[in-house]
Amino acid sequence: MDQTAPPQPSRRRPKLVVLTAPGTSAPHNAADLEEQADVVWTDAEGLPRALPGAEILFVWDFFSPALRDAWAHADSLEWVHVAAAGVDSLLFDGLRSSPVRVTNAHGAFDGPIAEFVLASVLAHDKQLHPSKELQRRGVWQHRELRRTAGRHALVVGTGGIGRATARLLRAVGLEVRGAGRTAREDDPDFGTVVPSAELAEHAGWADHLVLIAPLTEDTRGLLGADVLARMKPTAHVVNVGRGALVDEPALVRALQSNGIAAASLDVFAEEPLPAAHPFWRMDNVHVSAHMSGDVVGWRDTLADQFAQNLTRWCAGEDLVNQVDKQLGYVRRG
Repeated sequence: MDQTAPPQPSRRRPKLVVLTAPGTSAPHNAADLEEQADVVWTDAEGLPRALPGAEILFVWDFFSPALRDAWAHADSLEWVHVAAAGVDSLLFDGLRSSPVRVTNAHGAFDGPIAEFVLASVLAHDKQLHPSKELQRRGVWQHRELRRTAGRHALVVGTGGIGRATARLLRAVGLEVRGAGRTAREDDPDFGTVVPSAELAEHAGWADHLVLIAPLTEDTRGLLGADVLARMKPTAHVVNVGRGALVDEPALVRALQSNGIAAASLDVFAEEPLPAAHPFWRMDNVHVSAHMSGDVVGWRDTLADQFAQNLTRWCAGEDLVNQVDKQLGYVRRG
C-alpha cells in the first residue's frame, strides 16, 4: 500500500504589493515575482490605495514607516517582508497585535558587517586614519601601533551579525565577549555573554565596544553617559546597529573630553547625518553613510531572499526568518 503523504495544496495566486520609493530601482527579479503573484508597485503615498485585498507586502523601501499610516487599509494582509535586518522602522502596536507574519533579511548582512567591524578595529589599532591625514599633509611621522591580538572586544548584540563578528574578531586574536538579553557562559561564539542591561558594569573591560543590537525599547540609548563614564580612555566604539542605540550628545562629550579615544560610526539618529553635526569635524570620529553591509550585489541578495520565501508561501510552506514581533528580531533556535 502506498503510504506516501499527498502533496500539500498550493495557495492561489496572491496579490503582492511592493513598497518602493521614487528613484529606487526595482528588484532585479521583478519579472519572477510577477510570475508568482499579482504585483502592485507603489510608493508610500500610494500605499493606502494599493493595500486593499493584498495578502503580501514587500517593503523594498527598506526603512519606510509607511505601513503604520496605511494600516487601516490592510484588510487582507497576511505577511510583511522587509528587505532589512532591522524592523524598528516597520513595527507598531497594530502590527504587533495582529496575526500578520513579519519576515526580514536575517542572515544577508552577517558576513559583510562582520568584515566592516574588523576593518574598523584594525584601522583604529593601526592608526590608518591618522596616517591618511599625515599623507594628505605630506608629513612623515613615525608612531608605534597597537597590537590587535590579545585586546578585548565586547559585542553588544548576540544575533547572527553579532556572532559572525565575534568569530571574525576571535580569528585575529581578540578576546571577545557578548552582551545580550540573557547572561550565560560557554556560548559557542562569545564564550561569556553579559546582560545588556548591565552594560555599564562590563564596559570597562573593552578596548573595542561594538554595537550590533537591534533597536528596541530596551536598547534605545543603551550607550549613554553612564556606560561611557566606565570605559577606558583608550577605548574605541563601533556602531553598525542603529543610531538610536547611542546617546549621541553624551558620546560627543566623551570624545571631546578624552573619556574614550575614538568612534567608528556607520549609523546615526538622523540620516543623512546633518551637516552641522559635530561628528563631521571630530578627528577621532570616523563617519560612513550606513553602508557597512552594502557590498556589491547586496540588493540582488535581498531580492532573492524574498523571492525564495514567496515561493514557500505560494506552496503553503513555512516562511523562514520570521520575526518575533514583541522582541523585534528573529529568535535563534
